[in-house]
Amino acid sequence: MPGTFPPEALAEAERAATAPVPPSYDATDIPLFTIDPPTATDLDQAMHLSRHGGGFRVRYAIADVAAFVVPGGALDAEAHRRVNTLYFPDEKVPLHPPRLGEGAASLLPDQTCPAVLWTIDLDADGRTAAVDVRRALVRSRAQLDYEGVQKQIDTATAEEPLALLEDIGRLRENLEIERGGISLDVPEQEIVEHDHTYALAYRAPLPADRWNAQISLLTGMAAAELMLAHGTGILRTLPAAPDGAVGRLRRTAHALRVDWPHHVSYARLIRSLDPRLPHHAAFLLECTTLLRGAGYTTFRDGALPAITTHAAVAAPYAHCTAPLRRLADRYASEICLAAVAGQAPPDWVLAALDDLPKEMADGSHRAATVERECVDIVEAALLKDRVGDVFDGCVVDVKEREPTVGTVQLESPAVVARIDGGTAKLPLGERLRVRLTQADPGTAKVRFAPA
Repeated sequence: MPGTFPPEALAEAERAATAPVPPSYDATDIPLFTIDPPTATDLDQAMHLSRHGGGFRVRYAIADVAAFVVPGGALDAEAHRRVNTLYFPDEKVPLHPPRLGEGAASLLPDQTCPAVLWTIDLDADGRTAAVDVRRALVRSRAQLDYEGVQKQIDTATAEEPLALLEDIGRLRENLEIERGGISLDVPEQEIVEHDHTYALAYRAPLPADRWNAQISLLTGMAAAELMLAHGTGILRTLPAAPDGAVGRLRRTAHALRVDWPHHVSYARLIRSLDPRLPHHAAFLLECTTLLRGAGYTTFRDGALPAITTHAAVAAPYAHCTAPLRRLADRYASEICLAAVAGQAPPDWVLAALDDLPKEMADGSHRAATVERECVDIVEAALLKDRVGDVFDGCVVDVKEREPTVGTVQLESPAVVARIDGGTAKLPLGERLRVRLTQADPGTAKVRFAPA
């Protein structure tokens, strides 16, 4: 993992923090708010929602990293080395020095700072009617968290700019269904910390999580359309799943007793499932295999790529809403700004464009490895003194060509690990008593066998 920032990058960040490139448009009168985990300080997005002309107006401010980072400088070079922020249970390895990423460039409450401000007008059904994006000075008024937002909406105490998150979110979810998009509502295994003690838990996304994600998706889709019309850009693409993968998923559905009539689409089936039911949860986990293979696709000079869509979004889509934590987003913002202004993208953007897909792929792989290894270590540490004990679990995955090997999910503790059935075929989607066979943090990952 990258260590400390080079002195020259830190010095450059310090200078930039005190004198960013100021935008000419002042939007500090818009009462923006952020929605993030309670302890987050690298705040990429702030929003304000309102009714507008029979529909809605979404204002979405994105941290303007390019106002601080000089192309070709030490800070820029270090960002290309890091690619994205890496999150550990006890710390993070940031993309940018904290003086910027958690300070001057972050959309912290009551801080005036530069941003890339999207204004997206929607009709009464939530469809995009008009898009504008420009640089602006902004000032967030409040830092909210998901649970607090959900409580305010559920108790009808949210003011209109926040209450509209549900209205717009539900409309956008309906449009997602209409176009065949997919959002997998699968409980996530996460590490939780309390007084420097770590445990594992399953976190089911709240409706507020989904509605907030729909605002980000809306912006990413608008960005993709701007770039495609402009003829230069960087998209987040995912090919349609091959017939073989869908066929395997149908066989899995049959094994799990999930009714999947041939006239029912994959997207519609997903929305009919209840992740609280073990066999449904196992099928939803299998569905994530169809989302593998996402990547970044660049194009220029009007030569559009063969694949322009993201299969799960069911539309062209771009990452542009998290530039404090993800390198590619800074470049997407610049191209969109140029598209709206009717100008060519900056030379420094064009010079970096061809290398971005590989850089992002390497960075994404590193981030996924960090996440998985952290969970593996905590799992092994929690269970290291319980080798030989028996637990209640559910078989959530079985290898197609090796049906005696798969994945088991325990109810408590929140562990998901490999299970080896020896000579016995594992019962996919069934509850099973399992015995812990190994757990040694840093040496041997958690493994189970049928009890």
